[in-house]
Amino acid sequence: MAGRLEGKVALVSGAARGQGRSHAVRLAQEGADIIAFDVCRQLDTVPYPLATPEDLAETVKLVEELGRGIVAGEADVRDSAAVQALVDGGVRDFGRLDVVCANAGIGGVVENTWSITDEEWEEMIAVDLTGVWKTVRAAVPAMVEAGNGGSIVITSSAFGLKGMPGATHYVSAKHGLVGLMRSLANELAPYFIRVNSVHPTGVNTPMIVNEFMAQALLSADGSFSLQNALPVEMVEPADVSNAIAWLASEEARYVTGVTLPVDAGYLQR
Repeated sequence: MAGRLEGKVALVSGAARGQGRSHAVRLAQEGADIIAFDVCRQLDTVPYPLATPEDLAETVKLVEELGRGIVAGEADVRDSAAVQALVDGGVRDFGRLDVVCANAGIGGVVENTWSITDEEWEEMIAVDLTGVWKTVRAAVPAMVEAGNGGSIVITSSAFGLKGMPGATHYVSAKHGLVGLMRSLANELAPYFIRVNSVHPTGVNTPMIVNEFMAQALLSADGSFSLQNALPVEMVEPADVSNAIAWLASEEARYVTGVTLPVDAGYLQR
């Protein structure tokens, strides 16, 4: 039985590990060839280890084991020329682009809003908001020119819909993605390109499961502070990937401009 994305090509940013790797593999399982990239180096204000070239190579291996093609490279979402070159190369190799999964992002926890440094604020906004815009900007012309329609799915956060003390720079970037998504949904509707955002609670990935974030997210009583209504501390990457696969498929062909929580009923604190 053919997958829901058979014959399609999907671009995935932040694909070396975590949610990005999961999305690349899930879309490949549905039949898509993959264009993938990740920064694969440490950024100045990120307090936990980021992905490595070896992580990206593992994503390539997993996609190829599914019998799908993949074009992968190292690129920083803040680098317009690098992102554009990678997208253009993938489109040349595969002949089309149908799905954009703008997933790349960083996290961070601070004491309060007024303690955020210029560097922390600027890097967070540059990666988590401006980098998504640069990814979409690089991809949209090829999608429009092909005339096949398509789907853009932007990874925001539960904190893109609600507040969170101690992470105002992250919350601001993720809220900004909702405005970007809604504007794009209107602009791209005439081309039958749908644009939606997904909003996970904490996800079981290296961005959350590391020594720094574990300490930062502990409540005063020592419990994990993500407050989900369902009795789970975190969702799995596959849970988000399944939502993205549906949004990218023809099953969601009339769904656009939607904020889709994958948040286990996250409760406002």
